[in-house]
Amino acid sequence: MSGNLLNRRRATIIECLIIIGLALIPLFVTFPYRVNIFLSWEGAYRMSEGQLPYRDFGTPLGFGFWLMPALFFKLFGAQMISLVKAQIALNIMSGFAFRSIQKSLNVSLGVRVLAVLVFALSYSFFNFWPWYNHTVIVYELVGLAFLLAAITNEQPSKWRIPQLLAAAFFLFLSFFTKQDGGGLALLLALALMGYHVIQSKKWKDALYFLGFYIVIAVVTFKSFAGYGIGYWFNHGQPPHNSRLSIGDILAEVLGASQWIKFYLLLIVLLLAPAVKDIKAAWNNRQLMFFLLVTLGILAEAAIFQVTSYTPPDNNIFFHAFAFAFILSQAAGVLRFNLEEWKPFVVAGALVLLWWSGSYWKYLDRVFSRFMTPAESGIVQSATGENVISRNNFMLSYDTTDVPTSEWIYTPYKEFAKIYMPPSTVHGMARFLEMPEIKTANGNAKVLNMTELTPLASITPFKLETGTNYPLWYHLGVGMFNKQLDEFTGKVRNKYYDVVLYEYAPYNNNFYPFALRDELKKHYRQVDSFLAPRRPTNAMIEVYAR
Repeated sequence: MSGNLLNRRRATIIECLIIIGLALIPLFVTFPYRVNIFLSWEGAYRMSEGQLPYRDFGTPLGFGFWLMPALFFKLFGAQMISLVKAQIALNIMSGFAFRSIQKSLNVSLGVRVLAVLVFALSYSFFNFWPWYNHTVIVYELVGLAFLLAAITNEQPSKWRIPQLLAAAFFLFLSFFTKQDGGGLALLLALALMGYHVIQSKKWKDALYFLGFYIVIAVVTFKSFAGYGIGYWFNHGQPPHNSRLSIGDILAEVLGASQWIKFYLLLIVLLLAPAVKDIKAAWNNRQLMFFLLVTLGILAEAAIFQVTSYTPPDNNIFFHAFAFAFILSQAAGVLRFNLEEWKPFVVAGALVLLWWSGSYWKYLDRVFSRFMTPAESGIVQSATGENVISRNNFMLSYDTTDVPTSEWIYTPYKEFAKIYMPPSTVHGMARFLEMPEIKTANGNAKVLNMTELTPLASITPFKLETGTNYPLWYHLGVGMFNKQLDEFTGKVRNKYYDVVLYEYAPYNNNFYPFALRDELKKHYRQVDSFLAPRRPTNAMIEVYAR
């Protein structure tokens, strides 16, 4: 075999196989119950049942996060696995959006295919569940893809205005999913548009884009103005507090962020020759757009990891962008052709080795069946010597821990393909058999202040609604003192027939501690069982009148 391996058709086929193939893998596996996924489920369930955010429940986020999960609940039912299917669609969207961005930046075929592989392995492949800190980036990438398609095309096109409209829509949807990521996305878009306008003098493009964005934003906020969106929507105003801290950003960037700083170093070194002729570099539209996108994504990642700090890998969308820019510049300097099969195959193998951690844990499940499992605890060799290894140099005395190997499935379709601690499964069964639930004909007044939100679908108790009712109960994040006072009053008046309360003592008011104190005074605790999380350090307590 000789000559070029890649042409446009082959590159497209490989990219589609990477994006779609890796995205579909979650359909063929089972999952432990995901920590905090209750929020994804309940918002999607409420919206799929016709409830409107802010009118029927309050949330400090925009509702863009729940649009796709709610659609998949309508299509496939209100099951946990429907959330996985929604995330598959989001992963495919993000993969093709990234590919479109690279096409608009005129990245060479070899680099583009490898960058798509890096993107899939480093960011989307292991995101099996929808989460707002991921969805906000997906919508951002789609918006940037439309924006770059419009402004990098120097030829007249009938699609320019529709592309700018789509860019404004998805970039606003990003903001209306999560304010920090969406706001940073808008700043990056404005930087790209600013360069485009200054360099090309096409002022109408900026007017169209900004006009579309402003109209969409005004219409959206006006539509919910009567439902207290100004109270719920968090842009740093009381009772919310801003997470934007210069001190925290400096501490994160200077004290950590090794990959971001390493990529920045390589970019500066590779661009050193361009500094000799700044004017030529400025007029090189392809280089400038590519550089602005890459630096903008790196800057966004540096800030995003401070403002959206859970889970800790929220910001790793930057790897593929930096990789594409660095490899493109290095290929020109070192003069190697990644369209030729040998360099491409070698580079692809190195990428797979680089990101092997993304898929090894799944392969490890297979290999572990044929290899002797590593022993933990105190172990002696055949000669009686104490054996120390990476698996037992520390001893655990946590008697409450239940390893996932002991978790079991439930009989409920809402939890199909999901396994949980046996205590949780048996505890749910006891709750469903309570007289207050079984004899209420769906009219039981239940406060479910736990991670087991799908219980609302398993047994027909009515979800509370109202402009002041919080979607989730993290005090200072998803609800505030105003809502806590209302819950406290209802508990004192014994409004609820049954209360499920999750006591998570290591999480700062993840469920308000003050409400538990009131439950202890005015209700009787009739049961308790483990919450479905690792480590198993939270209990679900059941209270009745």
